[in-house]
Amino acid sequence: MKFSRREIPPQSREALRTIGARTGWLLESNEYIRVGFGGVADSVHFPNGLNEPVNAVMQLRGHSLEGDDGPCGSGITAFGAFPFDREVTARMDVPRYLITQDAVGGSWLTSADGFESWEQELANEVAPIQEPQSIRSLTYQPTPEEYAHRVALAVEILRRKEIGKVVLARAVLGSVPEALDAAAIATRLRQREPICTIYSLPIEHGRRFIGASPELLARRTGDVVRCHPLAGTIALPANVAPDDYETWLLGSTKNLHEHEVVVDDIVSILADSYDEVIADASPSIVTLRTVAHLGTWVTAEGHQSDESPDALDVMRLLHPTAAVGGFPRNLAYDLIARLEEHDRGHYAGPIGWVDANGDGEWWVGIRGVMVEGREFEAWAGAGIISESDPIAEREETRDKLSSVLSSVLVDRV
Repeated sequence: MKFSRREIPPQSREALRTIGARTGWLLESNEYIRVGFGGVADSVHFPNGLNEPVNAVMQLRGHSLEGDDGPCGSGITAFGAFPFDREVTARMDVPRYLITQDAVGGSWLTSADGFESWEQELANEVAPIQEPQSIRSLTYQPTPEEYAHRVALAVEILRRKEIGKVVLARAVLGSVPEALDAAAIATRLRQREPICTIYSLPIEHGRRFIGASPELLARRTGDVVRCHPLAGTIALPANVAPDDYETWLLGSTKNLHEHEVVVDDIVSILADSYDEVIADASPSIVTLRTVAHLGTWVTAEGHQSDESPDALDVMRLLHPTAAVGGFPRNLAYDLIARLEEHDRGHYAGPIGWVDANGDGEWWVGIRGVMVEGREFEAWAGAGIISESDPIAEREETRDKLSSVLSSVLVDRV
């Protein structure tokens, strides 16, 4: 298949976000907005999930690209949302039209079908006007009390030193009176979480996964990989300066230990493939609307073979990190299966893109909501270590759920 790329005038971010969030593919950070629309030009299938490698980059290179030069991720690019479970079947899609626009308005269009109808498709989308709705039904899986009990069980196991950390999550399933507009949800998330990457991607059974992820799993640009894991959290009360809470978080032994486990694990994994892996000497604060996290930048370069891993390879190495699974990975994964009982689906799975050069970006699929018609499903998790308090961890997940669902509901969960 032949693709063409050309530089185009700057487009309205609101219009791009609307069409990508509602019917296409949307990944919007402060640096770039990438929007696919117009249907699927090609798909890469992962019949055995992430446990079995698929050379997606080679498939993308089988197509030709002509026209103007552009930044990475503006040419032949596939988008995907992978489930948390590495064994579950997945796929990535190459959109018929892709618009990549940077923070200063540089804009590139890549098309698999000429340049005739993209402007009309963009113009046909109606701007979102839907407001948050009232709850029609609501179910907790598990109940808050059951979740606290499962945390207590995990703490007892952790105190026996069988495992260093596990992340336990819980879900809220519900419905609202009117079919949910994914574009309206994405717009509210952009306003409320300006430092996050806003995503809206199609997933199985006609659903969409929409959210605001603060956590970069991996960015691969040429031979350099950068990661920004988050672990360690404190809730921020409304209308209160966050300084004292952030200072407390930076001095919290429990949260610092939880964060250190995540960073050390990522450094160890990358060190098997890269000559130089450097992590910041100490974490910094990442402040969101209702919570603050500890975050650390990790950089890897100098791959140990002739060809460096592409963005999918790096993502496969790292997922799931100890930030969303636990440590050691296999033991934590087994404990999650024992204690959670409900399938996470796409919660905490990788979301992102990869292009024909092997460059790409992957974020952790958190702070999101899965929607279909009037129904929604949202998840939140907490990192459990031997010092964890079950009630405090339950309240942390409540705060995280309330934050993401404020883009859907007028009611607090």
